[in-house]
Amino acid sequence: MAPLAGLSPSHELIHRVVQAATSYTVARLRILERLPGNPIGVAIRTEGNVVALMAQHLQSPGFNSVAGLRPGQASHIEPLLEWYRAHNVSPRFEIAAGDDEPALGRELARLGFFQSGTHAALIGEPALDGTPPGDAVIELVTTADQMEAFLTAYVAGWGIPAAWSEQFKNNVRPWFGQPGWSLYLARVDGQPAATATLFNHEGVGYLADSATDPAFRGRGLHSALLRRRAQDACTAGVDFICSGADFLSTSHRNMERVGMRLLFLRAIWTPLTG
Repeated sequence: MAPLAGLSPSHELIHRVVQAATSYTVARLRILERLPGNPIGVAIRTEGNVVALMAQHLQSPGFNSVAGLRPGQASHIEPLLEWYRAHNVSPRFEIAAGDDEPALGRELARLGFFQSGTHAALIGEPALDGTPPGDAVIELVTTADQMEAFLTAYVAGWGIPAAWSEQFKNNVRPWFGQPGWSLYLARVDGQPAATATLFNHEGVGYLADSATDPAFRGRGLHSALLRRRAQDACTAGVDFICSGADFLSTSHRNMERVGMRLLFLRAIWTPLTG
């Protein structure tokens, strides 16, 4: 990838990354919300730059979280927590470095939360080097048959139990054809092996949801999918690409290897008990 000379760290850059990542999760939840009867119990509250996400009947921390808090907004925390508790949901709060302040931490601690982890946010400039490993082929998903192969690899990559795989596929199948989304499938010897998503949001290319079937790990597919999405983001004319990963995870390291760099860490606050 190209040097990051044009992406000097700033609050504006941090906020664009947070907004892109949050908008992607909102888009995923809106798809689930449209299922007949809203069986997952999706609800979303927005207060300016603060977004509270809820999937009442889905035990996914990322779908039951608050993002976007900034200095001076500690007063938002307790009303949002009461909203979650009224729906019997235990949320987490995500605060980006650069937007943190003692008042936010004190309020969360007062309400029984502690900082339990960190999540890395990385950025990079779009680039044109999207060459996959020699034994892999990366396809842009454009047909229903490709989407079914995408689902096969995606389910395997996330380790979804067989009893839940069909429902999981039904939840993910509507991703195909969503505006601003590009889905990718990596094959090895013709077999579905890995998947990834590129989400374009207001000039930002967000690299999301990469998953590799355990049978095909260690072949460089994650890195290849990063490069392919960076290439397509470049063609689309985005200002920059970004993504997230657990700090120092394999995904984080792969992003650094292809030329992305750490912009900030999110502090993850979760309940002390429960």
